[in-house]
Amino acid sequence: MTAATDTATTGTPPPPVLRAAEVTKVYGGTQALKGVSLDIAAGRTTVLFGENGAGKSTLMKILSSVEAPSTGHVELDGRPVAFSSAREAADHGVSIIHQELSLCPNLSIQDNLFLGREHTRRGLLNRSAQRTLARQVLNRLDEHLDPQALVGELRLGQQQLVEIARALLQDARVLIMDEPTSALSAPEVEVLFQVINDLKAQNVAIVYISHHLEEALSVADDVAVLRDGVMVATAPAADVDLAWIVRKMVGRDPQTLYPASERTLGAVALQISNLSVSAPATPGRLAVRELSLTIHAGEMVGIYGLMGSGRTELLECLAGRLPAAAGEAHLHGEPLMGSIRQRIGAGLALVPEDRQRDGLVQSMGVGQNLSLATVTRFARRVLLNRQAENTAVTSMIKDVTVKTASAGAPIGSLSGGNQQKVVIGKALMTDPRVLLLDEPSRGVDVGAKADVFQLMAQQAKRGLAVLFTTSEAEEAMNIPDRLLVLARGRLVADLRPSEITRDHLMSLADGADTTEEAQHE
Repeated sequence: MTAATDTATTGTPPPPVLRAAEVTKVYGGTQALKGVSLDIAAGRTTVLFGENGAGKSTLMKILSSVEAPSTGHVELDGRPVAFSSAREAADHGVSIIHQELSLCPNLSIQDNLFLGREHTRRGLLNRSAQRTLARQVLNRLDEHLDPQALVGELRLGQQQLVEIARALLQDARVLIMDEPTSALSAPEVEVLFQVINDLKAQNVAIVYISHHLEEALSVADDVAVLRDGVMVATAPAADVDLAWIVRKMVGRDPQTLYPASERTLGAVALQISNLSVSAPATPGRLAVRELSLTIHAGEMVGIYGLMGSGRTELLECLAGRLPAAAGEAHLHGEPLMGSIRQRIGAGLALVPEDRQRDGLVQSMGVGQNLSLATVTRFARRVLLNRQAENTAVTSMIKDVTVKTASAGAPIGSLSGGNQQKVVIGKALMTDPRVLLLDEPSRGVDVGAKADVFQLMAQQAKRGLAVLFTTSEAEEAMNIPDRLLVLARGRLVADLRPSEITRDHLMSLADGADTTEEAQHE
């Protein structure tokens, strides 16, 4: 490996199978990559760290021939290559799993897996062979789905696994994974990591990008850090720790990333009594079971739970997206009921887990997305008061610190962290008294996470009740004033983050420890 300013070395690395050599990439007046070099060795996992906008995805697109470099070149087996497309690169053994899903929801799993690479026999589509191969690759990922099931009916994590399965079917020599675990549960991540180890044993080179720093470091052989389009550091994974990675990524100490907790609690804002919620996919099963809790104005409460714990179903029920099977909730003393719109009007807003599907309209600009939930506020009879709307949008862009060229910029031009700020800003424009956020840091980098959590803390200090979910132990133990732990639909702990260790937290979330002393209600 080579680095621009900081390189640690231990021993002699194996020769690279894939290499970026002094690569630059310019978009208009923006230089996304500045003379970046990176070596990818066979049989090793190279983890690339960097904030949103650092150039990680741009570099991966160039390595996989989705895009061409402005200057510099890519080498495969020591020879410069310039493939005309990602398909040609894949034919030569270089495949990529993109951060944003590229599946067709109206097609089956099987059809998605073989789209553009169909198996034929005597000129006819060989569905039987495809179905057998589909089952084999899904079983390899420990996901026993029907290959003929529609992708659009799968949950987000299962769709992510279909994307990974499609790449595995290409028999890659170099497999690039851009945020492969952003929607996966802990058991699914474990299975993926086993697959990565199996691929390495077959001498496949893995390039891995993730905002889950600790998780990524656990699977890394080599690490590289991009900042502002420059490769600022590379090192063997054994020589670095999380603090080193964060300092290289953002240029500051990791402890400064968490907001200080100095808030005064007000009256009860949200009270939930014996609430049960049916699982959407299987109505006979309860996703949330007889849950009761109280949240005060000015309080930031975190819910920690693994996939299937019921955390998303709880928030979606409170927001009106799912019906309650039993129990009730009160918002500032008034029964919480009615449609999503009525609940927004009553002062409750939800920032959904999947911002691309549920939080944003991709064909709209930044400003239009921000004002979407409150557009009627700016209506005067049949006309829209554009001046009032623009004033409100401009103010919110400033308040939530969205980095954008203008309010009219396409939403797709923003980084993941800035898109998340737009979704939060849209919720805040409804003037909520209770703000619900489902995995607000999903798919954003460590610097953007700090911005999002600081924004949440500011809203709590203003008097909002903030309730958010997380599946990251580090966030659970550092962000909230009070931490709730859900396991299999039940509230198993209500405590201060300082009262718990990481091991105890994981034990609670797994349902292994539900003793009375673990609960502090």
